[in-house]
Amino acid sequence: MKILVFGNSGSGKSTLAQRLVQDHGLAHLDLDSIVWEPGKIAVPRAPEAVSESLQAFLITHKNWVIEGCYGELIEATTNHCTELIFLNPGLEVCLEHNRHRPWEPHKYSSKQAQDEMLQNLQAWVAGYYERQDQWSYHAHRQIFDTFSGHKCERSAG
Repeated sequence: MKILVFGNSGSGKSTLAQRLVQDHGLAHLDLDSIVWEPGKIAVPRAPEAVSESLQAFLITHKNWVIEGCYGELIEATTNHCTELIFLNPGLEVCLEHNRHRPWEPHKYSSKQAQDEMLQNLQAWVAGYYERQDQWSYHAHRQIFDTFSGHKCERSAG
């Protein structure tokens, strides 16, 4: 079982990934943990380092769940997965989830540091459906629509 979970920030990726880890004993990779410099959110690692970390995870684990919003990494990993899950609950759900996000100690030194980033995060999330970058709805939709394997989209309603 090799599952890719992707979508906007606040779409429920981490919650679903944790449930899959608990239910199926899967190894877990949050792509944030390899994209950003350790302890420095929004400070990107070199692309080569990100690629090496992703490849090392794929080689090391037989069964896994990988979650994130990084379209270029999701797309690069689709040929390794057995299932693709696109979480698309809508903008208001994502914004609300982010407002109530528990402290993520693997990303932030304190809950206060995380809360200080909330306004920037919410502004970025709000642009999801308009942006055309690799972390946008446009990119995610294309990945989902062109994937020929087992897939599902979970949206609001």
